[in-house]
Amino acid sequence: MNEVQNTAKEPTPTPASGGVARFFRRLLSWQVMRRALFGLACLATLTGLFFAVEDWRGKRAWEQCRREQEAKGEVLDWTALIPAPVPDDQNIYKAPKMAEWFVKGSLVEAVSSVPSKSGNTNPPFSLAPQRDTNARPVLVAEVEVVLPNAPLPPGQADAVLRFDDPAAREQAAKLLREAIGPCVLGPRNNVLTAGPVDQIKPVHLVLQAETLPTTKAVAEFVPRTPVPRDLYNSSDPYYFQVDPVGSNAFHVSLKASVCAAADDLAQSQPAVPDLDLVRKAVERPYARMESDYQRPFDHPVPNFVRMRTVCQMLSQRAQCYLLLGQSEAAWHELALVRDLGRMLDSKPASGCPTLVEAMIDVAITGLYTQVIADGLRLHAWREPELAAIQQQLTSLDLPPLVRAAFNAERAATIRTFETYTPAELKQLFLFGQDRPGLWDKLKSPAWLLVTFAPRGWFYQNMCAGARLDQMIIESFDLPNHQVLPRKTEDMTKQAETTLRPSSPYTFLAAIAIPNFMKAVQTLARNQTLANEAFLACGLERYRLAHGQYPDTLEALVPQFAPKLPHDLIGGQPLKYHRTPDGRFVLYSVGWNGKDDGGVPGKSASEADWVWQ
Repeated sequence: MNEVQNTAKEPTPTPASGGVARFFRRLLSWQVMRRALFGLACLATLTGLFFAVEDWRGKRAWEQCRREQEAKGEVLDWTALIPAPVPDDQNIYKAPKMAEWFVKGSLVEAVSSVPSKSGNTNPPFSLAPQRDTNARPVLVAEVEVVLPNAPLPPGQADAVLRFDDPAAREQAAKLLREAIGPCVLGPRNNVLTAGPVDQIKPVHLVLQAETLPTTKAVAEFVPRTPVPRDLYNSSDPYYFQVDPVGSNAFHVSLKASVCAAADDLAQSQPAVPDLDLVRKAVERPYARMESDYQRPFDHPVPNFVRMRTVCQMLSQRAQCYLLLGQSEAAWHELALVRDLGRMLDSKPASGCPTLVEAMIDVAITGLYTQVIADGLRLHAWREPELAAIQQQLTSLDLPPLVRAAFNAERAATIRTFETYTPAELKQLFLFGQDRPGLWDKLKSPAWLLVTFAPRGWFYQNMCAGARLDQMIIESFDLPNHQVLPRKTEDMTKQAETTLRPSSPYTFLAAIAIPNFMKAVQTLARNQTLANEAFLACGLERYRLAHGQYPDTLEALVPQFAPKLPHDLIGGQPLKYHRTPDGRFVLYSVGWNGKDDGGVPGKSASEADWVWQ
């Protein structure tokens, strides 16, 4: 009886529980474990073999690529590009305050969201408190719309225009500009006027139209800007706004910040001592930031934001002096804009500039030439300043600097891939994030590739990037001082073919490769503007001496131009002819290489690059 009871108390094993037990016993048996260990050993062997083969293939491909490019005379060794030390008393960055004001951390820190460690407790180039008086739109025109046969509204109109007459647009633009008076567009899309803003008297326009135009149609009827300017008019922002007031009336106002030249100069006057300190510093012949330069992306870079701020301030002060008829004072400010570029392109560091540094210099050149154009449009420059501007322009040669930057970028990338540890590369491709979390790492394909990829894949990426860099370098014809747009476009197509697929052989190269087309196109345009500015100053000097512009550019040589710069695109002479109204047209054939008769395009790739 007890045996029966004891047997009843023992659980009866189910087929399922017995199967699980047998499964684990078999799984943990020596026979299965031996097979598993053998499989893992095979997998490890295959993985090691895969890494060894990929490392060998990558290393072999890179050695061949390096030999090809060095045979063309290219310098791929970063250490050969490191700028030599210079005496402190001849170094711009060793002058008082220059390093503090204009040197930032590494390039990684500059492009990351990590705040700069070198903040200024007493910011330089500070301004007086800005006045709010002109923050609101400034009314410049009152527009009434009537039917063509209807009686005119009471009160004297400054003009009665047909809305559908194409010539009426230019007449309206002229009336608006006359109401505002002499003005320029500042570097921050603001408007600077020669006279007090409160003295702008709105013009009264009557538009005759069959039907009441929409607000948008009236906005398209008025000009984009209060001055005729810019190489590509279609890219200009709209400086005017149109508001309906009543059933058939509109107000046209300047929506941009508007300030009188005298007031703007007074506002920036507190910064003059700091500007004078910079002026003294750039008299030194060399520019080299303090660094050992052995780690390309860890050495300091210029403080781009500070440099842009100072250049904009100087340009705006020069514009104000031009509006006030003080050309000597205007040149005093403008000359420093170009001299600031020497912090980016002076020896010895100009042998290995970053592409960002080179393109900041290109942007400064665009700002510089725009102020020159403003002064010529206003006929404000006098002979001494025009001659000084031409002298400064003769030393402005951007293509060698940008070509050197492309070469230095390539050498820097090679040096980084060859010498940085995996941990350092991970940090680099996380763009300087401070203590990134696990999720930040896992969502970064670059981090995953750097962590788990064979070393040979880095060499394959170096090959892809170096060959594309070489193609863009070959789009510069420095001996003939030309840029070759077709080669640049061919390289862009090749880059799209090479880098678009998600290949581990090109993934890191795609991250490191910059926007070649935009960089070279902007360089070509701004260097062309500088060449055109040189000739425009010579033409203005000729006009001041002879009362009119010459029939040909050759008449400028040698008195008003030692020699004539040619077109950067194609190498032919720049196009020039006088116009019936006594002015002139000066232009380059532009990126498309085709003479479009001096008509500007809607983008940098279209039509001619016209001096305005």
